[in-house]
Amino acid sequence: MKKLYISLIFLFLYAPIFTLIVLSFNASKTRAKWGGFTLKWYFSLFENEAILQALWNTLLLAALSALIATVIGLVACIAMQSMKKKTRALILGIANIPMLNAEIVTGISFMLLFISLGVTFGFGTILLAHITFNIPYVILSIQPRMKQLNTSTYEAALDLGANSLQAFFRIVFPDILPGILSGFLMAFTMSLDDFIITHFTKGPGVDTLSTKIYTEVRKGIKPEMYSLSTLIFAAVFILMLLVNYTPRKKEK
Repeated sequence: MKKLYISLIFLFLYAPIFTLIVLSFNASKTRAKWGGFTLKWYFSLFENEAILQALWNTLLLAALSALIATVIGLVACIAMQSMKKKTRALILGIANIPMLNAEIVTGISFMLLFISLGVTFGFGTILLAHITFNIPYVILSIQPRMKQLNTSTYEAALDLGANSLQAFFRIVFPDILPGILSGFLMAFTMSLDDFIITHFTKGPGVDTLSTKIYTEVRKGIKPEMYSLSTLIFAAVFILMLLVNYTPRKKEK
């Protein structure tokens, strides 16, 4: 019975993705019937400049926002480490509010802020919004690692002649590196997946994959989008296999 439940769970999780993959090889533009196997949508994908530009915008936006948010979040965690317990708890509580807040509220708030400041909407406004909502996720990933630090090793490095930067990068940084990488990947994923905040802060002529797909839903999603989604799924699947296979290989 347990195996049946697990099978049903995986069926509901992956049936939509499997359907998408099958449709990406369908020669017919309509989703109602099978027109034969074809790879033309994959070739057509790389000739579609609008989709490729949206993909580039999405990846660039996710990488930049995640990188900047990781740096800001790291600095914030270092600053909070030297604060009193009550002050640190208060700041962490304030930092966690954007994660609990509804995205539509955040998106409208950013839109109104940019309008009141007279800022021109475009790639820059999306980037600022993504950096802001990514920072709490970075802090949430790094802060537990900071709590586990042994401050005596850092102080010992200072006593032995290292300056503050040398002591940080040689003693503290290697210990919190897993948290930093985790925060970066979390921020990258959140930015890659975001639609609502991007929709309210983007300017004309600037599209990410999510806003591009939303625009095409009214007209009918092009089969090239199925191909792109399949390639993204395959890339993530291969990456997950490598991440899970490498540690096991090292253990052996």
